[in-house]
Amino acid sequence: MPVVDNFLQFVSLRKQFPEFIYDSYQFHYSNNVISVEYCFKLGDKYQFRPHSVFSFNNISTVAELSVEAINNLVFHLGMIELISYWKASCSPKLVVKPFSLSEEQISWWKKLYYNGLGEFFYLNSIDVSESDFMRIESGEAQLNSFELASKKKNSALVPIGGGKDSPVTLQLLKNNGISVVPLIINPRGATLNTVKAAGIDVSEMVTINRIIDPQLLKLNEQGFLNGHTPFSAMLAFYSLLISAVTGIPDIALSNESSANESTVAGSDINHQYSKSFEFESDFRWYYKRYLSTDFNYFSFLRPLTELQIAHIFSQLTEYHPVFRSCNAGSKTDVWCGNCPKCLFATIILSPFIEPLKLNTIFGSNLFEKAELLPALEELTGRVAVKPFECVGTIDEVNLALGLAVQKYYPSSVQAPLLLQTWREWNTLPSTIDNSWRNEWNSEHFLTNSYEKILKDVR
Repeated sequence: MPVVDNFLQFVSLRKQFPEFIYDSYQFHYSNNVISVEYCFKLGDKYQFRPHSVFSFNNISTVAELSVEAINNLVFHLGMIELISYWKASCSPKLVVKPFSLSEEQISWWKKLYYNGLGEFFYLNSIDVSESDFMRIESGEAQLNSFELASKKKNSALVPIGGGKDSPVTLQLLKNNGISVVPLIINPRGATLNTVKAAGIDVSEMVTINRIIDPQLLKLNEQGFLNGHTPFSAMLAFYSLLISAVTGIPDIALSNESSANESTVAGSDINHQYSKSFEFESDFRWYYKRYLSTDFNYFSFLRPLTELQIAHIFSQLTEYHPVFRSCNAGSKTDVWCGNCPKCLFATIILSPFIEPLKLNTIFGSNLFEKAELLPALEELTGRVAVKPFECVGTIDEVNLALGLAVQKYYPSSVQAPLLLQTWREWNTLPSTIDNSWRNEWNSEHFLTNSYEKILKDVR
């Protein structure tokens, strides 16, 4: 999505719709299925009723989970779901009717909304401060924290996104005797095939079918504001409900240290904000204070870089035919071969998978595509803005390219177009050492046992 000047539209919509209301929610729980529905109102003119269905399939659930606990969890899901609808008008006042929020909670939510919408504000040319973009009013009913009714040991929920990272988490935990329960939102080919490649029956996972109210899509077509929302923050709150119902406290994400780098140089705008360590830390603080201290949400891959993860993934050949992280091709389960995400995935794996096999995975030799030169400039830091995608750091991309060129295309060998162009941009040392293998980010929430698994395989 290119940068567009929607600031005047932002101002106009805020005047037309001064109030957005989180009106109510309802849920039903029976036969290993939970369905939830929300009612959001944009003034008196529009009403949204998004809903989600949680299917636990053959996973044992906790029948004695209290209604109070489910109310707390479902209410908080609504707090993150609403942002997809609020952003259509950016109403200056958010009214949260179901329950009371303390000033501390209001500050927490404003920080998440503001930073999670950083890309949205940037691409719509909206200049507004965190203090001014929204004020929040809430109801009077109180919510109480709770304890998990059951706490299974040696088990972990693992969200599956379809790319290369979650298979690494899935396989390493499985290999070390941990009972893994995959979690998938809106299952598609790549996510289901990842679970199958792991040797897990699809009946042994939890799925969420999340349905957006079509009214929102109609408003987008009419010129209301649109853009990126913090999906991983939504996943975080969804995973808490699943954790409580299954009695599995450990929720192992696959976000790496690279997610901390901003997308726009010299700013805090980060496409991956809700994958960052900052959000992970904030989220852990919030749920311990306002939901339950029993949860253990953490990113298993946080200590590692994208390059280290790619090296591990290159050895998990059973996943190579099925993984897909291309957003453009996600609906048809293909690599489009023409976007920055496809190019990044090719680059980060290129030092570890020989060229012909890499071409087979991605369907063509992306390094020969001249139309991807602008994406190469963005990924390697030759321009100020990285692609608004989940990609590695600029340093990692350049290191991966250097390793691939050194391994497969010494100076006497003509490299494919993009690699040759990159080689002309850079003065390479005669050899690049393997010190990258020893990198370890100490900012993480892994227990000693999880940390040992990663250190043993690094």
